[in-house]
Amino acid sequence: MMLFSLQLRAQIIKEILCLLRDKRARFILIVPPIMQLMIFSFAITLDVRNVTVSVYNRDNGYWSQELVRTIEHAGFVKKVLVTDNPSSLHADIDRKQVLLAISIPEDFSRDIAAGQPASLQMIIDGRRANAGQIAYSYIERIVQNMGVQAQKTERIAARNFFNPNLSYRWFVVPALSGILIFVIALMTAALSIARERELGTFDQLLVSPCTPAEIIIAKCVPGFIISILLSLMMILAAVLIFGIPFTGSLLLLLIAMMVFIVSIIGIGLAISAFCSTQQQAILGVFGVMIPMVMMSGFATPVENMPQVLQWLAELMPFKHYLIILHGVFLKNMPAKEILHNTWPMLLIGCVTLSIAIISVRKKLT
Repeated sequence: MMLFSLQLRAQIIKEILCLLRDKRARFILIVPPIMQLMIFSFAITLDVRNVTVSVYNRDNGYWSQELVRTIEHAGFVKKVLVTDNPSSLHADIDRKQVLLAISIPEDFSRDIAAGQPASLQMIIDGRRANAGQIAYSYIERIVQNMGVQAQKTERIAARNFFNPNLSYRWFVVPALSGILIFVIALMTAALSIARERELGTFDQLLVSPCTPAEIIIAKCVPGFIISILLSLMMILAAVLIFGIPFTGSLLLLLIAMMVFIVSIIGIGLAISAFCSTQQQAILGVFGVMIPMVMMSGFATPVENMPQVLQWLAELMPFKHYLIILHGVFLKNMPAKEILHNTWPMLLIGCVTLSIAIISVRKKLT
């Protein structure tokens, strides 16, 4: 037992020293992820702002003019182009001068005043479908509010749980912290064994007193430590710099974070065990990383995917960790739900680490 402990300790120290000895590696692993969190948190957003809208008003009644004035003063609108030529609506969209064009019919004000449903024709630039649909929903809400005002009834008050102001940054920043740690842990682990093979030192490991399990455990430690430290730094930045509320248990998040990092390192080591060069390992990382991020629910809800892809998403550790991140940050996720999303990551980590150990063991035979 003492011999096993000394061997493993020596191997871990060797792996840490190999990582710390390279100044460029230290810089790349620490500085860029923090900078990317700061930049991407502002760059990645689904909020629609600075929209130019074209309006063709055939009514000129009170409510149609009120609609145009309301749109002009809406926070998401930069400019309203009023035209008296209906053909210019299509031309403005063709030239990408506007995102949305509105044609107001002659009976719009009469219908609003009579408390009847008022119709509008809205033409959306399908080349920017997502932004167009969001802008459409904004305009639709404005028209509905005008109908409520005309009938002089009480307005319906909407309340948004977990994100009262619907700030997209509350969703993006926790997810970005997970994505960046995912990339760092995966890349660090995937390059470890491949780098040893390129340098010709992997064969020396195989003839050392260390067992395949000890070699793999030692390979896990540097990436694990760096990923934990970076994760804590990003969580601190999310709370102190971006003002994201942290409502859950930090201890439970740390446990889930460690399991997540181990599962990602296991995937990286499994990739590295089958690669002969670092170039192959990098290609393997990108082949795995992009599908995992896209199927995690970060870009599109998992529930909207075909059933087969939903089953496949359950094998993606980042999908489970993303649920935990948003739950712990925004809604004080109960321990039971955290455990429900943690055990699949633990299972994935055990399987992938076992694959890496078996692959190393095969090199000995």
